[in-house]
Amino acid sequence: MTVTAEAAPAEPHTRTAPQSPPVPEALTPDVLREAFSHFPQGVVLIGAHTGGAPQGLVASTFTVGVSLEPPLVSVAVQHSSSTWPLLRTAGQLGVSLLGSDQSAIVRQLAAKDRARRFEGIGTAVHPAGALTIADSPVALRTRLYDEVRAGDHDIVLLEVLGIEARAGASPLVFHRSAFKEVTAPLG
Repeated sequence: MTVTAEAAPAEPHTRTAPQSPPVPEALTPDVLREAFSHFPQGVVLIGAHTGGAPQGLVASTFTVGVSLEPPLVSVAVQHSSSTWPLLRTAGQLGVSLLGSDQSAIVRQLAAKDRARRFEGIGTAVHPAGALTIADSPVALRTRLYDEVRAGDHDIVLLEVLGIEARAGASPLVFHRSAFKEVTAPLG
């Protein structure tokens, strides 16, 4: 007995035209800032008493744990900063990790008017020049370890020489272009 089988005729296959990948948005500084704003970052003041006056810059580009041996942290500083050239010559730098209870002073510390930045703000100055903000959750005493040019910024590596920490303090973060406090329980 012979069995013959034939496949049913195939339905005509219709192909859709390949879709082009979405056209990427130009990577302008505004587009990058918007995208990067989704990542919450701690807020610090890098400070020193140098040239007979307190100097400081506020940064949200601070990174801890760069190295444990030697203990290093980093911060990215814009080439256009007029404060960094003053700070980088100091023997030591203070790094104040700002807390949620310090949100009112951040804009003052970041103001262009360098002469009034510290007006009414409690500070501590180490004999080697490191300046920190009173009652910050964490205050580091550091010295310049290295600088690496990176586009329109310098990545500044700081060697940690000393640490003071305040138990139970809540950090201040910069998220979506605003200063905010962490509301979830810490610890």
